[in-house]
Amino acid sequence: MTSLQRAAEPAPPAGPPAPEPAPAKAAGPAAPASLGRDAWCRLRERPVVWACLAVVLVIVLMAAVPDPFIAVLTDDSGRCELADSRVGPSAQHPFGFDLQGCDYLAQVVRGSRPSLVAGLAVTAGALLLSVLLGLLAGFYGGWVDTLLSRLTDVFFGLPFILGATVILVAFPDHGLGAMTLVLVALGWTTMTRVMRSQVIGVKDADYVQAARSTGAGPVRLMVRHILPNAVTPVVVVAMLNIGNVISGEATLDFLGVGLQYPALSWGLQLNAAQSYFLDFPHLLLFPALFLSATVLSFILLGDAVRDAYDPKLR
Repeated sequence: MTSLQRAAEPAPPAGPPAPEPAPAKAAGPAAPASLGRDAWCRLRERPVVWACLAVVLVIVLMAAVPDPFIAVLTDDSGRCELADSRVGPSAQHPFGFDLQGCDYLAQVVRGSRPSLVAGLAVTAGALLLSVLLGLLAGFYGGWVDTLLSRLTDVFFGLPFILGATVILVAFPDHGLGAMTLVLVALGWTTMTRVMRSQVIGVKDADYVQAARSTGAGPVRLMVRHILPNAVTPVVVVAMLNIGNVISGEATLDFLGVGLQYPALSWGLQLNAAQSYFLDFPHLLLFPALFLSATVLSFILLGDAVRDAYDPKLR
């Protein structure tokens, strides 16, 4: 066969075309970095944070639903027998009995509610008040700042425990609500100063000036642009304040100017046990342990959050 004939013959059918490589998928957008995300990454790497969260969760559940804890941990019939007064711990009653012959573990569990409610309610009320006053003082300045700053100085000069003692003694028929209001009235000053300083530093930022140039009013500037960027340090201070308020509430109960019998609280239990410590140490030991663990957990959590949000500590 000549070369011309071979050239004239049709070429053999080609095989199926090789599949084209699939185009590489574009990498999805990375999660935007933020101060909150970075702080959470730092917090979850610390074992002490998880330990404190576990303690706080247990205390919150004890205050919210005490009966399941009591049913699991102790054999509590709900009755108090004077014959069992001050009997020490046993297998059926791990914390023993109190002065009235009531199961002490059940009483300690139920005593967590007033302390926790006071700590959270006082901190929430003081936080709202301080955010409002600090926002107004820092944003408007002038006579508004002067008036609110002098008012803050007056309340800042009142000792927390001593001031609360004087006020509560003047109104002996008070309850947890009245004590909460008194503690709020005396506990907002530090957070107000922090909020004011943060607002002063933020209100002249470029994004605030840009929003003002587009016609945004004072309320919109404060709520949409200044508050989200100034409130974080105040929340950190509030977290630190929860433990201090719980300790202050227990101190007032212990001094006899807070809650009164037949109410249940750790401070009242410490007050009743102080005269029997040498002979019956369990009466003082168990409420003191619960109170110390709760206060310490909130303080350590506040310290951890402060460290996570403070760029100077990184």
